[in-house]
Amino acid sequence: MIRTRGARLSAGIVLGVAAAMAPIAAMGSPASASTPGPNTPESVASGVNVSNLPGVTVYPGVPAGTPETVSFVLDEQNRSSLEAQVEQGVRNYLSVSQFASIYGQPQANISALTGYLASFGISTDVYADRVDVVATGTAGQFNQALSVTQNWYQVPQQSARGGHGPIPAQRVHGNAQSPLLPYRLSKFVLAIFGLTNYGPFSSQAIHVNAGLATSNSSTCPSFTPPGMPVFSDNFACNLPQNYAANYGLDGLYQRGANGSGQTLAIVTLAALDPGPAGYQWAPQYFWANVAHIHQTGTLTVQNVDGGPGAPSDASGSGETDLDVEQSGGVAPGANVIVYQAPNTDPGFADAFFTAASQNIASTVSTSWGESETYLLSAILSGQEAATYTAAFDEAFLEMAVQGQSGFDAAGDAGAYDAFGDIGTTNLSVDTPADSPYLTSGGGTTLPWTGTVTGPDGTAAVTVPAQRSWGWDYLFQPWAEVTGESPIDAAEANIGGGGGGFSTLEPVPSYQRGVPGTNSFHAVQYLTPTDYQTIVDGLVLPTAWTFNPAPNVTTGYGAGRNVPDVSVDADPLSGYLLYEPSFAGIGEPVLQGGWGGTSFSAPQLNGSAAVIDSYLGHRVGLWNPYIYAAALGGNSPFASLSTASTSNDNLYYTGNPGAPYNQGAGLGYPNLTELAGDFNR
Repeated sequence: MIRTRGARLSAGIVLGVAAAMAPIAAMGSPASASTPGPNTPESVASGVNVSNLPGVTVYPGVPAGTPETVSFVLDEQNRSSLEAQVEQGVRNYLSVSQFASIYGQPQANISALTGYLASFGISTDVYADRVDVVATGTAGQFNQALSVTQNWYQVPQQSARGGHGPIPAQRVHGNAQSPLLPYRLSKFVLAIFGLTNYGPFSSQAIHVNAGLATSNSSTCPSFTPPGMPVFSDNFACNLPQNYAANYGLDGLYQRGANGSGQTLAIVTLAALDPGPAGYQWAPQYFWANVAHIHQTGTLTVQNVDGGPGAPSDASGSGETDLDVEQSGGVAPGANVIVYQAPNTDPGFADAFFTAASQNIASTVSTSWGESETYLLSAILSGQEAATYTAAFDEAFLEMAVQGQSGFDAAGDAGAYDAFGDIGTTNLSVDTPADSPYLTSGGGTTLPWTGTVTGPDGTAAVTVPAQRSWGWDYLFQPWAEVTGESPIDAAEANIGGGGGGFSTLEPVPSYQRGVPGTNSFHAVQYLTPTDYQTIVDGLVLPTAWTFNPAPNVTTGYGAGRNVPDVSVDADPLSGYLLYEPSFAGIGEPVLQGGWGGTSFSAPQLNGSAAVIDSYLGHRVGLWNPYIYAAALGGNSPFASLSTASTSNDNLYYTGNPGAPYNQGAGLGYPNLTELAGDFNR
C-alpha cells in the first residue's frame, strides 16, 4: 500500500470485540414477527453516515438539484453454494451471463427496482451480473425515493498516525437516516452506497520509514528532507525485474511466458498520472526509460462513476502509478486496464463490479483499504452499512467463479493495522484484504546491510536473511541516533506486513486444517494499554507499554487468516517509484526507497498474468490451490517459520514446523514451481 490516507476500523484479538460482533451479524436483514406488506417501508443498510464522524460541522440542506450517483448492491442468489464452490476451487468457469442467470437477481426484481426509481425521475444502469445497479439522479430525487434528508458536512482532517498520512478534510453530502425502500424491494437489496461521497479509503504504499528521509547508494534517486535521520541502503532501488528474479518468475520468462494474450486490471481510487512528452501515461515512461522493459501490451484507463478527478499526490496518484508500473513491468506482454473510481463506497464497489461484469481481465488487484477496526467502529456508530463486507465479497465471488484471480494488499502497520487510521493499539487486519475470496499479499524484508544516521550519531543495521517485514529491527538503532525513548522510537517505526486474524470474516474451508492457521507464535514488544470506549459496545486500547526484548509466546486465534503469501514490501529493501505528481509538492518525480504491500498486490497480479499465459488458461482464485500446494511434499513456498524477534510483523512470528504463520502467510513463493502446481 502507498501512503495511507485513512482506513476504517479493525478489531483484532482484543477485549470487547467479540461481544460487539453478535449484534452486527444480525443487522443484515429485517427482523419482524410477520412478513410486512409489499409496500411497507423497510430500512436498508447504507454507507457512511458522516454525521457521526468526529468534529463534523453540519450545513443543512443539499440543493435538490445536486447530481448524485447511488449504487444498489443486490443479494446474490444461492450464495452459500457459491461460497462453498469458490473456497473448494473452481474448475469450470462461468460467463457473466451464466453467472447472472444462476446467482444474479431475477429480471422481475430488477425491473421492480428500476421501475420504482424511475418513478422519481432516477435513471439506472444495470450491470450484466444483475447484482449491481448504479442509479443517477439528484439529491432531491433520492431524498424522496429513499425517505432521507441530505445535508452538507464539513469533515475535518482525520489524524495521521504511525507514519501513515491523514484522511484529508472534505466537504461532502450525506444522510443521517437509514434509507427506506418498499419491503418488496428491500428484501433483495443488500446495501445502498452513495448517499454520501465521503472518501475514507487509503493506499497501502509507504516511503522509507513512512516519509522519513533515505539516502541510498549513488545510483538510487532519493528525497531527503532536512533534519531527518538518514539511511544508507543499497537495496532500495529495485525494479520489477528484481522481483521476478527474487521469486522465481524468470523460469517462466525463459519458457516464453510474459503475460502475452492476458489482460490484468488495476482497481484504484486515484487518477493515473499522465506521462511526459511522447508518453500518454507515466508507467509507459517508467517501463521504457527507468526499468528498460519492453512492454508490448496495451494500457487503457476507464473511469468508473465519473472517475476520481485530477491526479495529485494528495489523492494517491502515486498508488495508481506504482500499481501499473509494477504489474505491467512484471507481465510485459499483458494488456493493462486501469479502473479508476472516486474514493467513495460506491466508487470502490462499482470498480470491482465493473471488472467482474466486463470479465475482460483474467486477474485483478487493488492496494486500497482500511482496517477492520475502523470498519467495525463505523458500523457500530452508524457510519457504515453492517452488510459492507458482504457487498464487496459478492464482487469477489463473481470474479472467482468466472476464473478471475484477485489480489489485495494486506497493510503496512504490521499486526496493528488500526493504529494508522483510527489510532487504537489493538491487533487488527485490513479490509478488503480480509476477504476469503481475494489473495492477500503480505510483506517481507530482503537481506540488507546499512546504517541509520541522526543527530546523536550513526548506528549499523543488518538484516541477514529474508524475514517477515517488521520494523522492530529499527527500534534500537533509531533510539540511538535520535535520542528518543524506546517507546517513541517504536511508535515512529510502526511498519510491517499486515497479518493476523479477521474478526469480520470466518475461516474459509481452504485454511481449515492447515497447521498454523488456528494458532500463533508472537513476540510482544508492544503491550496494549489505556482501554477506552471507542463507540458503544467497542472498548479498545489507545496506548502501549514497550518491552525491548520479548520472549516468544503462543496462543490461539479464530477467523480468516491474513495474509496468504508474502513478497518484499519493506521500503528499506524496496523499489523505485516514478510519480509525476511528486512535482506538485516539490519532490523529485523518481524516488527510491518505496515499499509497502501496495507493491505485493500488483506484483502478484502481474505474476498471475504470466502464469496464465504459461498455462494457456485462467487460474482463478489462487487460495484453494496454494494452500493445497503448501501441504504437498514439495511446497513452492519458503514458509519463514522461525519463531524469533528476527522474523515478525511487530507481533506474529513463525510457527515452527508449520506451513502457515500470520506474519508471512505461507511465506514467499517460487513462482515457476507454483505454476507447475496450478497445472496439476
